Amino acid sequence: MRTAPLSGVKVVEAATLFAGPLAATFLGDFGADVTKIEHPARPDAARGHGASKDGIGLWFKTLGRNKRLATLDLSRGREVFLDLIREQDVLVENFRPGTLERWGLGPDVLLEANPRLVIARVTAFGQVGPWSSRPGFGSLAEAMSGFAAVTGEPDGPPTLPPFGLADGITALATAYAVLVALRERDRSGQGQVIDMAIIEPILMMLGGQITAYQQTGYVQPRLGNRSSNNAPRNVYQTADGRWVAVSTSSQSIAERVVTLVGRADLVAQPWFGTGRERAEHADELDEAVGSWIAERSLDEVMLAFEKAEAAVGPVHDVRGIVEDPQYAALNTITTIEDDELGGPVAMQNVLFRLSETPGEIRWAGRPHGADTDAVLAEIGVTPEQLAALRESGVV
Repeated sequence: MRTAPLSGVKVVEAATLFAGPLAATFLGDFGADVTKIEHPARPDAARGHGASKDGIGLWFKTLGRNKRLATLDLSRGREVFLDLIREQDVLVENFRPGTLERWGLGPDVLLEANPRLVIARVTAFGQVGPWSSRPGFGSLAEAMSGFAAVTGEPDGPPTLPPFGLADGITALATAYAVLVALRERDRSGQGQVIDMAIIEPILMMLGGQITAYQQTGYVQPRLGNRSSNNAPRNVYQTADGRWVAVSTSSQSIAERVVTLVGRADLVAQPWFGTGRERAEHADELDEAVGSWIAERSLDEVMLAFEKAEAAVGPVHDVRGIVEDPQYAALNTITTIEDDELGGPVAMQNVLFRLSETPGEIRWAGRPHGADTDAVLAEIGVTPEQLAALRESGVV
């Protein structure tokens, strides 16, 4: 196997919870040497989120994978942190604006210590503006971006997702931004600061709502599982109590679906020619598709749609995901041996497949401070100095 594409890239993650840490995970999956710094007395709160086994947080097994885990109180270990930064390519941090500056570790100081450093600053609201110093999480981004306003049933309240959607999108955007900045550094030799606000990437993913509003005044309403852009598009229950999702974003697929369900006559309707117009007749289309699906089992529906080359997918919970043959073919779910849990741990695999330099999960998330001694020894901290730092609570 060839060298991993990000081999040799050194990343320090001084971040908690999800957006910043997940961005570092994505980099580590493709070979970056990621060192996660946690406070010696207050570990990343992500360790306590989600399910646990024997007191061990299971979510962190994924979030902390491919990372070395060290402890350091940045507010009191400034010189140690600067020594560490001198050897790094990337810093991912998510302290509120002004916090690093208050500790004497602002970007000016960090770039003086290491002019080639790429600093990714991940915050809820960005480094400037009237809200910049406020605390915030992805849920606020999901609300402020318009996502919650268009999610849910028409007669129901705005709806937040039950997982870190905005954080995940921000993590992808942050990893992308880091790679762009590293590419520029390869040309110029100069590092720079990335200002990543969690409220922004999810807004980009919501499509053309800004342009539509500016040009026409259109405000998208809540539509449940429907879409204002095409129909039929919904979830439908099968005869055996399962659910499937049907989408008809392209005209040809829409024609195949209504033909499959015995309503080929709808294709000749003047309103059937565009997704927008079909969406205005969603009641009629949902009735046609839903009633046909309701008379058939999940297997029958899936087979019929496959033969018709129409788009359908089962609505999975986690049990369906781990049994799905398509995910199995892609090796989307993998296992990694973990000493802390005493056996194999299942988790999502790396995000995509590279034909020549694939990513790899080398280990799952480790215990708090597992690699502190090794990380600090690499920057010249002697055993005696380490003992003193530990005694004072700096590490």
